[in-house]
Amino acid sequence: MAHIAVTLCRRGGHGLEVEDSKSTGLQKGVGEEDAPPSRTGRLYLFEFKQEGPMGPPLTELQRMDTAAILDMKWCHVPLAEKPVLGVAAATGELQLYALSKSQEGRRGLQTLGSVEVGAERLALSLDWSTGRKDSSEVRAVCSDSAGCVSVCSLAQAAPVATAHWKAHDFEAWIAAFSYWDTQLVYSGGDDCKLKGWDLRVSTSSPVFCSKRHSMGVCSIHSSPHREHVLATGSYDEQVLLWDGRNTRQPLSESPLGGGVWRLKWHPAHPHLLLAACMHNDFHVLHCQQALEGGGGACPVVASYILHNSLAYGADWSQLSLKGPAPRSPPPAEPKRSPAESRGHLRIQYESPTASFHTSLEDDAGQYIPEGAAPPPPAAPAPELDQDAPSLSCLLASCSFYDHMLHVWRWDWTPDSF
Repeated sequence: MAHIAVTLCRRGGHGLEVEDSKSTGLQKGVGEEDAPPSRTGRLYLFEFKQEGPMGPPLTELQRMDTAAILDMKWCHVPLAEKPVLGVAAATGELQLYALSKSQEGRRGLQTLGSVEVGAERLALSLDWSTGRKDSSEVRAVCSDSAGCVSVCSLAQAAPVATAHWKAHDFEAWIAAFSYWDTQLVYSGGDDCKLKGWDLRVSTSSPVFCSKRHSMGVCSIHSSPHREHVLATGSYDEQVLLWDGRNTRQPLSESPLGGGVWRLKWHPAHPHLLLAACMHNDFHVLHCQQALEGGGGACPVVASYILHNSLAYGADWSQLSLKGPAPRSPPPAEPKRSPAESRGHLRIQYESPTASFHTSLEDDAGQYIPEGAAPPPPAAPAPELDQDAPSLSCLLASCSFYDHMLHVWRWDWTPDSF
């Protein structure tokens, strides 16, 4: 299995986290020469807690075997008073899960329903219309491997597709709402085109089509903080910032050295943009100068380089981390259980200086303080002013072939930039 998506719950004080994995294989039945591919995956639910330097920060609450998952996101607002997770599945479905608590007090995901966006295709991405916490008309948008985009309404008990159209000549890698006007939908495809669509008029043609990216467009995120601002990423290794009122020319272009698979604006700080860059790790961009008309590339203020495989999934947490980063635990001989392997998930928690490392090994089933030599340090952070207010961010990232989920902390002083 290979990890392709990670998302952190926006609600509650425990920092609930979901991570999924994906595998692709061929299965042939008796007498079948060419059976369709079988794509299977798994959905994990974790809880994050700060229990001190020797305690495991992550606790697995649940795992579910599913179809392969290409993308997933929590709805920004609760539905029927519960957090809801949307999943783009290899079955061509948008699947919904509610986070609830049992009578015994255990948290877990329960299936709410699903809607098929099309036959014989993969659902590739999804986004919610609730990026600015508006719950008046909750909708989800999906893109798929047939180049189509679908909009689904959640006004009823089950999701219902309300719009579906052919958007791109090849795979539609990404679709996203404008959080400021949710009648506007953006899409990006393997045809190298970024398109905008107005749901109030016919979707037979886009309201704009940009060919500024030179390769497939695979990430789009509308800023929840500034109206009209849009970030896009591509296999061409560029992050472009746009003013949606003028899509002929981007506000800035930032080369990141790897295909930009996912982009996430920080939930509270309007100038920070997280990028998962496939062959070139994870980076945080500071976009203030570009957004204020200064032009030029957005500087990278932090890089996370401890994954050893394709950087695919990344997200910010809204948890407020307390206290300084933990110090290194004393060297200890790892104690591994002889238990049989139960999966392919490995988890690591990192401090910003890579001085504290713990692992939860899925195949061992127990917490292990690391006594081995530390991995290479992350890129240096800016010099900190001791008197300036600091920002402590919790982030999660996952990579493809090495089956790794990392949860890491980044301490930053905004005034130091």
